[in-house]
Amino acid sequence: MTLKEQIVADMTAAMKSKDPSLSTLRMLKADIMKYEVSGANMVATDDVVLDLIKRAIKQRKEAAEGFTQGGNKEAAQKELDEIKILEHYMPEQMSEEQLKKIVQEVITQLSAGPADFGKVMGAVMGKVKGQADGGLVNKIVKELLS
Repeated sequence: MTLKEQIVADMTAAMKSKDPSLSTLRMLKADIMKYEVSGANMVATDDVVLDLIKRAIKQRKEAAEGFTQGGNKEAAQKELDEIKILEHYMPEQMSEEQLKKIVQEVITQLSAGPADFGKVMGAVMGKVKGQADGGLVNKIVKELLS
């Protein structure tokens, strides 16, 4: 079952059980459909769906921070709850130790120095696709290159 099919199946189950995650799943399905109609032969593969989910999680994190700074804790909590629903579809995230090991391997392979930050980031993000947050990768790469 593809990720898109899983989301549709979960959405159907949420409709039947009146699950509060329904609105989040509808939003995600709408994002997928919007992608598919954006051009000829646009198919929402699992990689595309993962990218759409990552983007949605990032938007929710930013919104939650904004609501928290604005003092609207209820709206911030709603955004955080939606993040938990979306993270269910993401692959297992790597630990910081695993990520450090991969970054160190890439730095060694590329014989990289502080000026090669972009090369290292690109290579690491290609290896950990979907399994690590870009912000954490950025932090570790900076740490290990300095």
